[in-house]
Amino acid sequence: MSERYKFNGKENLYFVSPTIVGWIDLFTKKQFNEIILESLRFCQKEKGLIIHAWCIMSSHLHLILSSEKEELSNILRDFKKYTNKKIIEELKAGTDSRKEWILELFQREADKTNRITNYKVWQDGNHPILLDTNEMRDQRLGYIHNNPVKAGLVLRAEDYLYSSAGDYGQQIGLLTIEQI
Repeated sequence: MSERYKFNGKENLYFVSPTIVGWIDLFTKKQFNEIILESLRFCQKEKGLIIHAWCIMSSHLHLILSSEKEELSNILRDFKKYTNKKIIEELKAGTDSRKEWILELFQREADKTNRITNYKVWQDGNHPILLDTNEMRDQRLGYIHNNPVKAGLVLRAEDYLYSSAGDYGQQIGLLTIEQI
């Protein structure tokens, strides 16, 4: 089995991009971003997750992570499981005009697998990329922070609320990070 996209050592830096099935633009709504932030804060406090950089885009997240406690694969598994549940609860209870077709898509995705019942929000896998050189770290850090600029959401990376770019620009962001 290939070791190319596996976590090998919780203390190493990894780049991951959890993505919503069907690339649905869930994170254009504040309530879904809050679910992600709350869950990441929990993982930091209770599971030893260290976030070095992050960005929430409309249908996916970009993260540079390490851990001082639990294995990253376990943390991300639990993160996805919990946020899957909370996102579905929010969709069902909320007023998002797209909720019916989104729930239907998530249900169809769950039906394709034996592991998940009811709804599947996240694509399988984490596709972790080990950042073992300064060049790789710098490239991914720039990629994460410039993603909202390239998407036309902001003119300057540090102005994007759902990102650690401001932390690297001497502002205080929404999550506690440990700079690279």
